[in-house]
Amino acid sequence: MIHLAFVDDWEVRGNGTGDPRVLQFEPMRSLVKIFSKYGVRGSFNAEVMQQLTYRNQQERFPELKVIADEWEQVVTESFRQGHDIQLHLHPQWSHADYQGHGKWKLGGDWSILNYPDQQIRAMLVSGKQYLETLLRKIDPEYACVSFRAGSFCAAPSDSLLPILSELGIVFDMSIAAGIRNDTPQVKLDYTRCEEPFAPYYPDMRDARRVSRSPEPIVCIPTNTFSGARAALLRRDFGKAYTALRRKVRGVRNGNAGVLPALSRGQSGDEWTNKGESGPLGFLKRLLKRYLLGRVHVADLSRLSYAMMSQMMAHIRTQAARSELPHVPVILENHTKDIYDFSDIERFVADIALSPDVKTVTLTEIAHGLRNGTFKARAA
Repeated sequence: MIHLAFVDDWEVRGNGTGDPRVLQFEPMRSLVKIFSKYGVRGSFNAEVMQQLTYRNQQERFPELKVIADEWEQVVTESFRQGHDIQLHLHPQWSHADYQGHGKWKLGGDWSILNYPDQQIRAMLVSGKQYLETLLRKIDPEYACVSFRAGSFCAAPSDSLLPILSELGIVFDMSIAAGIRNDTPQVKLDYTRCEEPFAPYYPDMRDARRVSRSPEPIVCIPTNTFSGARAALLRRDFGKAYTALRRKVRGVRNGNAGVLPALSRGQSGDEWTNKGESGPLGFLKRLLKRYLLGRVHVADLSRLSYAMMSQMMAHIRTQAARSELPHVPVILENHTKDIYDFSDIERFVADIALSPDVKTVTLTEIAHGLRNGTFKARAA
């Protein structure tokens, strides 16, 4: 049995741009409607550093309080409907300068691994306490039991996993086997992870490695898969065509009904790997993307229905090879990147009818790890 968790990283752009109403509030409500329609309970990794920053500056800038209040409203209404809320942190919000009119300048490092232990602990404690204080008003038993680091930055680290376990986090899902980033903001290498699929006890100083003995915290990798080159090519052409039509329609209508570009945020070179900029870098990316193949994080916001189907076939193969009677699988999603929910809804409908798949929340996975339903392996 595959226990599939629909998990969403709920946030604005990593550089702080984008209107939370457009990138978070509206798409979360749309996604919750889809989940509820098919009897699925989703899980949302609420990026709490952003919210804490809004709260800290709301006295000086009353417009921030309006957004922060709606943030809480959307979170609590989703939680009341049975969906899970768990902890996600982007530490670049630790040094944030509000410049007015929805514009932020984020001065903090993007990787939590580059902060001193005391500051890592403070960020995790404040985020966990905020969510638990908010949601225990609805369910006194609520607890933060899982964590995903901003930009997947979780290893290697001498302190992150020990601090998480001390705070009562049952499992981490920051490892995405096979990915590698060497950008101006994020440097990580998960190309040699010892367990790419099933739950495992991590080396407490390097979550890419499996511990020789049980540890106080478990790692469950966020699912990744490779291949799907033809489906990726069709998806990219489809996205380019749709974007062109949107622009043409906006010009014909005098931009009526078209959201301002800044409402969706803007990314610079944050995700361009070293050596992949300029014309030669562009050709290198094309080669890796369509000819050599690449590792895909199972991020539904960036997959077509065909790619989701190939992802699910890969998950079934991995589950069979694991020989585990019950295996939890963590998907990824970013509501901020969803323009069209039709492929996601089609995939959710398929999963709801699949006899070998049971959908679960992150809290339910934590319960399963505690009661022995889900087994974590050691080296």
